[in-house]
Amino acid sequence: METKTAKLLDGKTLAEKIQKELTAQIIESQAKIGRPPGLAVLMVGDNPASAAYVRNKEKSCAKVGIASFGKHFPKETTQTELEDVIAALNQDEQVDGILVQLPLPEHLDAVKLLHQIEPDKDADGLHPVNLGRLVRGERGLRSCTPAGVMRLLAEYEISLRGKQAVVVGRSILVGKPMALMLLEADATVTIAHSRSQDLKSITQNADVLIAAAGLPGLITADMVKPGAVVVDVGINRVTDAHGKSRLVGDINFASIAGVAEYITPVPGGVGPMTVALLLQNTVTSYLQAAEESGVLNVK
Repeated sequence: METKTAKLLDGKTLAEKIQKELTAQIIESQAKIGRPPGLAVLMVGDNPASAAYVRNKEKSCAKVGIASFGKHFPKETTQTELEDVIAALNQDEQVDGILVQLPLPEHLDAVKLLHQIEPDKDADGLHPVNLGRLVRGERGLRSCTPAGVMRLLAEYEISLRGKQAVVVGRSILVGKPMALMLLEADATVTIAHSRSQDLKSITQNADVLIAAAGLPGLITADMVKPGAVVVDVGINRVTDAHGKSRLVGDINFASIAGVAEYITPVPGGVGPMTVALLLQNTVTSYLQAAEESGVLNVK
């Protein structure tokens, strides 16, 4: 009997396609607006993982024609200093998106800083105003990772209407906005998490299963409904017995690939989509600002 293998949801290829679309959009709009879109990424301290993420974002910006206004601050930088920088960026007409790279040093209040960002420049889509717009189904910037998942599902023409969707994880970064976006697409949504009793009985009912708990190998093949769509948002660095480290997701990919109809790889699935949607949000803010100032007529 032939072993069935799930089709891959290739986020890397789709992210490249989105970047090409954005490049063309920026070239066309820049001629009318007179400047490129701008993204400011604020990083505090010297976390190596954060530094790598910031470099990746700046590289992606350069690729599509977004100007980077990155600012790197020493670890000792105070809350007030950062709030002043955000206030200045809010007023800066060259800057369309502002992002604070997390995690921050312990003495800083990340939530308070996030609240200082002008909602229409909130490139990460995490400001309470933007989350409120999502709840109400209004126009606004969307949280990058869940928006990336939705774009990936749409690309592969996976219908969500009337489907049972289960989100494992309830963070404000992914789980909660993900559930709202699925609901908006007419799925019937269940949110499960680390405290859920009998997680297996919940996930086995999912036509679409989104794993976003940050726990490596949490979802195993016996927890997946045959023919389900399985999206792995988890990015976990694990080290083997030989001291070699690699990135894995929240699902047991090898075994689930034999059960699911569609599956995302880690790396190369949701990760590239998060960066692509960050760029998309920046361009959306750019076009909206131009529209509001009367420079551009955006339909």
